[in-house]
Amino acid sequence: MSAGAEEELLSGLAALVRSRPARARGTRVVAVDGPSGSGKTTLAAGLSTRLGDAPVLHLDDLYPGWDGLAEAVPLLVEQVLRPLAAGGPARYRRYDWVLGEYAEEHEVAPVDVLVVEGVSSGARACAPHLAALVWVEAPRELRMARGIARDGEAYRPHWQRWAVQEEAHFRAEGTRARADVRLETSAGRLLPAPAP
Repeated sequence: MSAGAEEELLSGLAALVRSRPARARGTRVVAVDGPSGSGKTTLAAGLSTRLGDAPVLHLDDLYPGWDGLAEAVPLLVEQVLRPLAAGGPARYRRYDWVLGEYAEEHEVAPVDVLVVEGVSSGARACAPHLAALVWVEAPRELRMARGIARDGEAYRPHWQRWAVQEEAHFRAEGTRARADVRLETSAGRLLPAPAP
């Protein structure tokens, strides 16, 4: 896919989000979900730009460590999505991965669009508050290579533990099948993902 076609795809995705009703009171929440290393953070940044620099909430700030994927969903719902739906603001505490504990508090004010990026952002418990769910994928080997390149070889056991949690989560949630849009980043480009 050419850079122009990729730009068109991102612009179309932004238009889709804008066309959807806000389901968290006045905030359109778009979830960018998919397995680690698939390109969610990059996509969320590009989408944010096309949505007028919409704020991005990274679930890496909510997971309580390498074994905390399941705990992030109730944290996201209780601390961010429900407060926004009630007319918010929302507040959450950022998890410090180095210290292994929660750190400073952050406020999420009601806005036109909020992009929530991370594994489990499209969970069924979040769905009542989402304007759109975007799934991003890439081949497993490429995702692992991206993660190790970013974090270092010493983190391979952590990535492997996390992958087991992801697989169980996505199998139970059926996230890919429920997504409004499915994208792939395997060729270094953003592409529509193949049908299941």
